[in-house]
This record gives sequence, structure tokens and C-alpha cells, in this order.
Amino acid sequence: MIEADSLIRTYLLGGQTVRALDGVSLRIQSGEMVAIRGPSGSGKTSLMNILGCLDRPDSGRYILGGEDVSRLTGDRLAEIRCSRIGFVFQNFNLLPRMSALENVELPLLYAGRHEGAQIAAAKAMQIVGLEDRMHHLPSQLSGGQCQRVAIARAIVNDPAIVLADEPTGALDSRTGQEILQLFKALNAEGRTIIVVTHDLGVARHCQREIFLRDGKVTVPDILEQAVPAGVAP
Repeated sequence: MIEADSLIRTYLLGGQTVRALDGVSLRIQSGEMVAIRGPSGSGKTSLMNILGCLDRPDSGRYILGGEDVSRLTGDRLAEIRCSRIGFVFQNFNLLPRMSALENVELPLLYAGRHEGAQIAAAKAMQIVGLEDRMHHLPSQLSGGQCQRVAIARAIVNDPAIVLADEPTGALDSRTGQEILQLFKALNAEGRTIIVVTHDLGVARHCQREIFLRDGKVTVPDILEQAVPAGVAP
């Protein structure tokens, strides 16, 4: 389970203090597929960085799997990122001179798991349906295939949580739908999927959404609640 209580995160920009998160509290159960949605500047990225153990709040508590990670050392946060959390980004973040398989291997190598890394990476590539593209460079793949490689990289360590930041933002609508279906399949296997998005259509593929505005958890506009969650526009 993920529990966040009264998270506050501020930044100094242009000599002014900006409160990106203003007392955010939330609960995400293990095995849920949840969207964190809101307009630009709502605090989505700041919240994702804390949930992904990439950053710490100024105040408040973040409990991950029963462990208070709010004040852990950088080394311990890195261990948690390697073992419990997989990341998927809008622009894929693949290394251009490495093959798809080599990109997927990287989290295992960073974690010191060299033995069997290639076999595990190949299995992850099979899960995302790219076993025939393992030795291609990113430049030889379509956008959707690159995102599948990024998803394979995110799950190669078998994390309990996958955090996806605008995972369909760089894709056409049809390919975006395919990627969302892949996330649903991963969720059906028991993984917790957290999708950070500004897109209502993407959020409706999730079981529920947490809506942010001005650094606070709130409710979306009334017109956006007219269509039930899970129904694509």
C-alpha cells in the first residue's frame, strides 16, 4: 500500500517560494491502477517524484509498503527504486547506441544483477511483444515499439509498482490505446500501476483517478465527471 499524509513540497523559483504540493494526502492499494491527473502546474510531477522515491517532501509522511520513506538516505531510496518501482517516461529515455535488449538490461546491471540479466531482459521483451526486435536500435523502432521497450525496462526487475509519466503523450491515439491495454494487462498480473497524466481519456482507462489542482487533491470540473471512469471519450 502507498500512503501519503500532508505532503508539502516547495521550490525557490526566481526568488519566490512556490508550493508545488500543498498538504497532499492519498491512499493507493496494492494492485490498483490509478491515474494522477491535473492541469499543467498542478503538482503532478512533484508528487510522482516523491512517490517514486526520486525526491523527498519538505514535510509530511510517505509510507511505502509499511515503511516510512520520507526521510530515508539517498542510498536507501536508490535501493527502493531499484527493487520496488519501475519507471516509464513520455519520451522513452532509451540510450540510442544500445540495442533494445541492452536498454532493458540496464536496471539489472545497475542493481548488480549481472548473472542472468540477458535472459531476464529477453523475457521482459517477450511480455511486451517485442521478442523479434530485441537487437534493434531505438532509431530502428517506431514510437510505440520504443515505449514497449521502456515498459520492458520498467518491469525487468519485477517491481511491485510501475509509475508511468504521460506514457502516451508522444504517441498517436491508436498506439496510445495499445500501450494503455498493455498497462492493464500488467495490472491484471497484480502490479500497482500509477499513470500520471493531464489527459482525461487516459485517466478513464484506470480504475480511479486522483485529481490535483494547485498542489492539492480536489475534484475535477463537473463536466468531466459526467462520463463514468473507465469509458474512453
